[in-house]
Amino acid sequence: MMKTRKFLRLTFLSAVVVFAVQACNSGTKTEAEHDHGMVITDNVQSAPDNGVTKAICVLQPTAGNEVTGTITFTKTDAGMVVKAEVSGLTPGKHGFHIHQYGDVTAPDGTSAGGHFNPTGHDHGAPHGEMRHVGDLGNLEANEAGVAIYEVTYPGMTFSGVESILGRGIIVHADEDDLVSQPTGAAGKRVAIGVIGVAKSE
Repeated sequence: MMKTRKFLRLTFLSAVVVFAVQACNSGTKTEAEHDHGMVITDNVQSAPDNGVTKAICVLQPTAGNEVTGTITFTKTDAGMVVKAEVSGLTPGKHGFHIHQYGDVTAPDGTSAGGHFNPTGHDHGAPHGEMRHVGDLGNLEANEAGVAIYEVTYPGMTFSGVESILGRGIIVHADEDDLVSQPTGAAGKRVAIGVIGVAKSE
């Protein structure tokens, strides 16, 4: 009888331990334990740093235009440094933006889609509180039709849902007024390019 009671007591204790271990292991994964190499916080996914430090876009003219140029994107501690040198423009301001797609197949540049806007914001100024990720403001061409641009964007990134890699760049015929929705009334597309990973120096 004593042996039977001792056996039952040991069996009960073992069952309690097993149940406790299973309860600990069956809970929801912590945010850092999710699969696919991503950390999920408040349902927002952010990809780990992919090691890219520089990207480049070589502009080609759309049909009937002569606009060419190069835009570089360099990751720094202060943010993304965007530098552009574009020629073949009419003197004055020209809107330019990062667009949804790196698709240059349409002669008029429309294959690049609309402005890159993963956050669903209104169009605005480059450093405005409300803006598209792709809003870069205006290039300003001199009398020779050449525009030089350099601006640092603290929030611009090469990773995650807001990554600019593989997106298109469009230069427009007219000035971006920074307020008209959804594109700033910047007119036709005079140049197009794709943002690709550049060889680091």
